[in-house]
Amino acid sequence: MEEIQIPEYFICPISLQIMKDPVTVLTGITYDRESIEQWFSTTHDMSCPVTKQALPRDNALTPNHTLRRLIQQWCKENATNGVGLIPTPKLTLNKIYVSGLVQDLGVSHLQANALKKLEALALENAQRNRRSMGEAGVAKAMVLFIVRCYKEGAQRNGVLEALRILHHVWSVDDDHEVKLIVNGSNDFLESLTWVLGCDPEMDNHAILMKSEAILVMKMAMEVITASQLERLNLEFFKNIVMVSKEKISQEALKSALLVLIEACLLGRNRMKMVESGAMFQLIELELARPERHITELIFNLLANLCGCADGRAQLLKHAGGIALVSKRILRVSPATDDRAVHILSLIAMFSATHEVLQEMLLVGAVSKLCMVMQGDCTAHLKKKVRGILRLHSNVWNNSPCIAVYLVTRPR
Repeated sequence: MEEIQIPEYFICPISLQIMKDPVTVLTGITYDRESIEQWFSTTHDMSCPVTKQALPRDNALTPNHTLRRLIQQWCKENATNGVGLIPTPKLTLNKIYVSGLVQDLGVSHLQANALKKLEALALENAQRNRRSMGEAGVAKAMVLFIVRCYKEGAQRNGVLEALRILHHVWSVDDDHEVKLIVNGSNDFLESLTWVLGCDPEMDNHAILMKSEAILVMKMAMEVITASQLERLNLEFFKNIVMVSKEKISQEALKSALLVLIEACLLGRNRMKMVESGAMFQLIELELARPERHITELIFNLLANLCGCADGRAQLLKHAGGIALVSKRILRVSPATDDRAVHILSLIAMFSATHEVLQEMLLVGAVSKLCMVMQGDCTAHLKKKVRGILRLHSNVWNNSPCIAVYLVTRPR
């Protein structure tokens, strides 16, 4: 079959593909809308990729309808040769229209309709819609709306929609105004905690709200200040742990674990997590054999919580604690191996009663440590394991599962 010659002016200078939505910048060069918008979002200096001329920050992209129709006609004529048809692109979102919807949020009888329309725009699979909404202050408006609902009491109408919108349009890297609101007080974190503690009956609406709230909470944790981290209370941790227990969704579970990991940056928060029942719940989660990445997050948290005496006590109190940690060594990933060995090291150094040492022997923890010494593991990990074995060699050296040379022989 003869090769099809594509007219050069149909090709986007950035993607080198046929343009689906050609737009022209101030320099007169035409690009595919998606490609040039991606270029502007990733480059520090606003310039035309072809001419290198500087462009204003509010550079307007003018749709080239004539060229788009020519491309569509050409594609139609060559459809029998395998050329795909190009649909007419959707209209660009009008920022004035979006700003009007934001203003409607302040009018009680217009509020529900405004949220519905904003949600539809945010969920639409168009990156430029979300960017336009961000520029129109939608993310800030959603934060203020959620906080207002929290402060006014038990009213949660519209909160689900606001959380969905915020999740889709808030960019934690770019939205300076939202950062200022989140950092300015604890109101937003408290409002999310309020949502996470809603409706113990767990109807479908409550489940959806909690799912969105934990995703937004994960984003908020990326921008909160050290002083806000210090002010996280027991209710916060209890509600996050409850989300992980309720198995709302895999994404919600992952977000809950990441929130707890962020909170662990402050040592005193570990005590609050232990008090909230996090240790027991993490072990129960891991016993259900989650996917590998979830296991890695769980072991990251277990290792952090074992850094305090109460955390170690809770791990040892669980009938399957030591056995679970031991079993996952050499079965999941190097990251899990490192955290699991660290946990056993902390127990061996600070919580090694006679009963604990015997349990480590009984459930196979000692034999698994020996396997690490014999396996293809890093020198750092083997050094840590050797330290554990040497520390209690007087208790374990009579066991058939441990060879003396592993304790004494340098590697």
